[in-house]
Amino acid sequence: MATPKRYSHDRTVLLLLSTNLFVGIAASLLIAVRLLNNHANSSSYIVQFRSSLGLDAFETGTIYSLLSFLVFLLFVTTAAFVLSRRVYPLRRHLALVILALSLVLLIIGTIVGNALLGLR
Repeated sequence: MATPKRYSHDRTVLLLLSTNLFVGIAASLLIAVRLLNNHANSSSYIVQFRSSLGLDAFETGTIYSLLSFLVFLLFVTTAAFVLSRRVYPLRRHLALVILALSLVLLIIGTIVGNALLGLR
């Protein structure tokens, strides 16, 4: 089977792109909704866990610290698209790896963001 010459005609790329977009937007909305629901109840959020500190292992921060997760998720989604599009004419497999690893990064970012919001 011949490899498509255009980025927008490759089915594997389109599958990974649509999955990245769906996970990125869904994760951002999930974290934003949880932040908005908890914003009225709390002025500080747990943003870090340092196991070496003993009883003071949790460090608190403001809502802006957790909003950085939203920015991170959206940045990863757009950066993966831009990088894979630029690399695709040179190496198709590298573009697929970029999209697949960004999907893993989005899932890990979602898990960490929700875990920090769940500690509150």
